[in-house]
Amino acid sequence: MDIKDQNILVVGLARTGAALCRFLAGHGVRVTVTDQAPPNDLAEFRRDIQGLGVVEELGVAQPRWEGYDAIVLSPGVPPELPWLMAARTAGVPVVGELEVAAPFIRRPLLVVSGTNGKTTTTTLLGELLTASGKKTLVGGNIGTPVVALLDQQEEADLLVLEVSSFQLDTAPHFHPQAAALLNITPDHLDRYPDYDAYIASKASLFRRQEAGDLKVLNADDPAVAGLDQGVSRVYYFSATRPLTTGAWLNRDALKVRLTDGREEIFPLSHVRLQGRHNLENVMAALLLALDAGAEPEACRQVLAAFRGLPHRLEWVADLKGVSFYDDSKGTNVGAVATSLAHFDRPVILIAGGRDKDSDFSLLNDLIAARVKALVLIGETRQRLARVWRGLAPAYLADDMAAAVGRAWELSRPGEVVLLSPACASFDMYKDYAQRGRDFQNLVRKLNHAE
Repeated sequence: MDIKDQNILVVGLARTGAALCRFLAGHGVRVTVTDQAPPNDLAEFRRDIQGLGVVEELGVAQPRWEGYDAIVLSPGVPPELPWLMAARTAGVPVVGELEVAAPFIRRPLLVVSGTNGKTTTTTLLGELLTASGKKTLVGGNIGTPVVALLDQQEEADLLVLEVSSFQLDTAPHFHPQAAALLNITPDHLDRYPDYDAYIASKASLFRRQEAGDLKVLNADDPAVAGLDQGVSRVYYFSATRPLTTGAWLNRDALKVRLTDGREEIFPLSHVRLQGRHNLENVMAALLLALDAGAEPEACRQVLAAFRGLPHRLEWVADLKGVSFYDDSKGTNVGAVATSLAHFDRPVILIAGGRDKDSDFSLLNDLIAARVKALVLIGETRQRLARVWRGLAPAYLADDMAAAVGRAWELSRPGEVVLLSPACASFDMYKDYAQRGRDFQNLVRKLNHAE
């Protein structure tokens, strides 16, 4: 995307929007930023762009779009908004941050996407490469916007990014030299017409790849394994069967075999992350890292120490024989299925929040088999009670404090209380992390009370 001498409208003034304003203004672009939130709610980000000459149009639900050369969206802004569709129909390009950044990327780009596990895998990949002596910048959907990394890349060997489907939808020229697609399960169906459209969005990760580039795919996920291989190199990973090349679970070890003949074994006894879903994340990260020149022994040292990230099936406490786990990042049906499958003990499941048009009935068999009781919160609690009626006793709670209290009353030694909501957090919290912290604090108060 050519931004020279352009007049550009940035939509959304949060972390990515502020970074876009700084980047574009620094390249001589005339920038206007708009956000439907009122100015007082955006004070932190307004300070970030102070003095840059950025025009602010805040507290506006439907801004004027005429007269701009392009419109750049923050990741959370739906490109299907009527006024954006009108702009697109009139010939105004509507793109995202990745599309702006793409022409300025000067270092090899390693990218991770998928419905679940993206942040864990991206973080681990960065650590594997850094431990191997590679100067690595990590960002994207994981935290630091890509445009904020660009002025540091001259001192870096590699860029490692997490990207979401929302980001891919507005980045037609984004070209990762190596990319992993971890899994695809139904999610964000409030933003996509159907599941096939969501799959197509994820698959667009590879649309610009060429011969010599690398895609890493989950052989055990039908939606991922069924993707067209294209012209690039392909490695698969599997937790269920051996492969000719790629990575697989081989009894008590992970085995990696690359096409150049290199073979490495990583004993599970020296891998701190546990659970099939985490081993899949590890295999994807290893394939990307080793292909990029990571040292196997450095990788072993990282795997022995890497504990994972907060709010992802994170153990919180054991209280009188009851184990409490925070899986607040489990914001979709696939994530909850993975978490429930992890336990061979009765589970009291705390679920609910803001719906994303999910098919919660996909969890019916697991709930019937694994869940002793349901404690339901948030906007979806009534709907979840209807969908899961008869599978396990259901209790409605008005807030997290009531939910934790009820789950504690229902639990017995040897059982698990699991927060894995299957929903977004925005009906009750700023984000999933705030929801997880609230759960953890309430569990610790229980512990102190006892």
